[in-house]
Amino acid sequence: MKYEIPERKKRVFEMRIPIRWGDMDAMNHVNNASYFRYLETLRIEWMCSVGCRPQPQGEGPVIVNAFCNFYRQLEYPGDVLATLYVSDAARTTFETWATLARSDQPELVCAAGGATTIWVDFPKQKAAPLPDWMRALIED
Repeated sequence: MKYEIPERKKRVFEMRIPIRWGDMDAMNHVNNASYFRYLETLRIEWMCSVGCRPQPQGEGPVIVNAFCNFYRQLEYPGDVLATLYVSDAARTTFETWATLARSDQPELVCAAGGATTIWVDFPKQKAAPLPDWMRALIED
């Protein structure tokens, strides 16, 4: 199955993530929970690459919904080619999307997932407007 990226999504980041022996389960394939860790790692690395570091006394992103669809198994050994897309900037939120493929077969998507991200004022514990610099990264 070939996974198609809808046009409204903007590709913003790609990285390789090693599949660790401990990522596997008793069936000798990568455990479903590990896919969410790969998606998290991808989002965090992108955020850091654009200067969005955790600021507990300031503002920043919080994931409010995450999903993953599984298409084929990932197995050890190998690397995951993780690709991140963004879309749908709103007043306080935006969407992230990702594909996970084996790095030696990048055309075969093994899983695709995403998350809704809300911008939060951490001290107030309330949603805050998406900063202009983040909106520009998403809409640009």
